[in-house]
This record gives sequence, structure tokens and C-alpha cells, in this order.
Amino acid sequence: MITRLRSLTRQWTILLPVLAVVLLALTWGRGLPGPVVALVTVVLAGSVLAAVHHAEVVAHRVGEPFGSLVLAIAVTIIEVALIVTLMADGGDKSSTLARDTVFAAVMITCNGIVGISLLVASLRHGTALFNPEGTGAALATVATLATLSLVLPTFTTSRPGPEFSTVQLTFAALSSLILYGLFVTTQTVRHRDYFLPVTRQGATVGGDDHAAPPTARTAWISLGLLGLALVGVVGLAKGVSPTIESGVAAAGLPQAVVGVIIALLVLLPETIAALRAARRDRVQTSLNLAHGSAMASIGLTIPAVALASVWLSGPLVLGLGSTHMLMLALTVVVSSLTVVPGRATPLQGGVHLVLFAAYLELAVNP
Repeated sequence: MITRLRSLTRQWTILLPVLAVVLLALTWGRGLPGPVVALVTVVLAGSVLAAVHHAEVVAHRVGEPFGSLVLAIAVTIIEVALIVTLMADGGDKSSTLARDTVFAAVMITCNGIVGISLLVASLRHGTALFNPEGTGAALATVATLATLSLVLPTFTTSRPGPEFSTVQLTFAALSSLILYGLFVTTQTVRHRDYFLPVTRQGATVGGDDHAAPPTARTAWISLGLLGLALVGVVGLAKGVSPTIESGVAAAGLPQAVVGVIIALLVLLPETIAALRAARRDRVQTSLNLAHGSAMASIGLTIPAVALASVWLSGPLVLGLGSTHMLMLALTVVVSSLTVVPGRATPLQGGVHLVLFAAYLELAVNP
């Protein structure tokens, strides 16, 4: 029976990414009726679960922190493609889409994913343990990237409104790439041990102690299926985006809610993977996923939209409003206090989740 269940698991994790890409090819660029939207939503959800499975296979093969990096970069690259595509199709009304989606990604990862991971790990294991050196470095990089890309445009005077001039946008894009590259080098080469999970005895863990790593062939197959699943997830999310936009408009909600929903959909694989790692007492892996996704979202999205702005006709608004800047500042302060001890209780997880809930409430009722 167990062998049969494992066989079924392998089958659906292979079939769903392929089905998602086929469905994407059949529905791309077409108006979708209600029943098709429902089918797309089901396949999208299944593809998310398949993506998480294949990401964990790859992560188990390459070990931490490379596994977290693979998933974060893969998801973010496709997220960038989705943002640029929607901006190209949306005209002036999508001028704030990049800002809204990137800021949503920061709040979802730094408060939502971090909060639920700390809460689950601390409730299950007493306290959540992680490495403050690596987590602190990641948080500092996220805070710097967010400030340079999302806060400074509100205060610059070269152009009216919360926009960068061409020179300023170029500087922000290059700075984002450089900082992200430096962080990846630190995480994977120079100080890899800072980003490995920590045991209760204070030792670092380089892999899963309870199972042999998959073969190289299995890992390569999972990497390919991971790519298919993520293409399917983001492509199908774009397919249902008109339904999302019309639903948001019909409900009388702000346009920024569209960016929040897109970020929630795209970051669902990381959320599930981080939650599973927290349940196994691998909180550092959860934090690597959270902060790595936030960092990649800014470090790759800002350069991409800066390049895309050359041919996009509408304005590119990146500066946050006063309410969101206050939420970002509070997130950075609270996150810093969470990181310093290297351990967390349910209280810290609850504080981050309250901040995330406050962000969602303000997105709906600004």
C-alpha cells in the first residue's frame, strides 16, 4: 500500500506541471468563461503543490542554503515576467503594479512567512532556533533594497510624483543587482555555514538527517518539472488575472489589491515549503526562503522593470505612500529585534502575523 501511494504521488507531481503548461497554451490570450476559470484555479493549486514537492527534492539533493535559493530565484524570475507582461497590457492603470507587487512580496515574506514559521516551530518544539548572523545579514540586505527602491522615490525631486529619473532608476537597478549578487556569494560561498539550520545542541545541519538524498538524475528531472510547474502557476495566474481585476473592481477595492493577490499566488510555493521546514525544526531554512524571496523579488524585479520601462509607454511609480512606509519601518524594527537573540517564542511569530494582518487590512481599507 505504501509503495502504491508513493507511486501515485510521483505520478500526480509529474502530470500536473505538464497539464498546467498544456492548459496555459490552450487558454493564453483568451477570455475565460466561469467553468474554465474554475478548472484553471484547481490546476493552479495543484501545480503549486507539485512545485513545492519538486523544490524539496532539489533542495534535498543540493543541500542548504542552495535549495532555498533555487526556489526563490525560480519563482521570482517568473514573477518578474508576469509583472512585466501585465504592465505591458495594462497601460497607465498598471503604473503602480510593480511597486504594489514587490511591496506585497516583502510584507508577505518578512511578516507572513516568517510569522507562521516562527509560530509553528515554537509551538511544536518549544522555541524556534536559527542563526542570527545569516538571518541578520539577509534582513539588512532586504531593508536596504526596499529603502533604495521603494522609499527614496517618494522623496526625490528630479521628477514630479513618487518616480525616479532615468539616472536614479539606473542606479537603483544596478545597486539591487550588486547587493543581491553579494548576498548570494555570501550565502553560498564565503559564509555558507551562517545559513544552515541549527540543532538544539547548537550544531549546524547541512542536509536532511532522516533520508538519503535523491540521485542526480532524479534531481535534474525535478528541477525541470519545477520549472514547468512555476511557468504553469504564473501563466495561469495571469490567465485568471482579468477575473481577479474585475472582482476587485466590483467589490470596490483599491487597485493595489491586485498586486497583493498576485504576490500571494506567486509566493504560495515558498509559503508551503517554509511551513514544512518549520514543522521539521528547520527554521533557518524557512527564514532563508522568506528573506531570499523578498530579496530576489526586489533585486530582480526592479532591474527588470527598469529595463522594460524603455519600451513601456506608461509611467513607472515606485515610491510608497506614508502608510506603507510606516509599515515597512515597523517591519524592519520588529524583524531586527526578532533576529538578535537567535531564538523565538510564539510571541514573536504572533507579532509578525499581526503586522501582516494589518498590512492586508490597510490594503483593503487604505
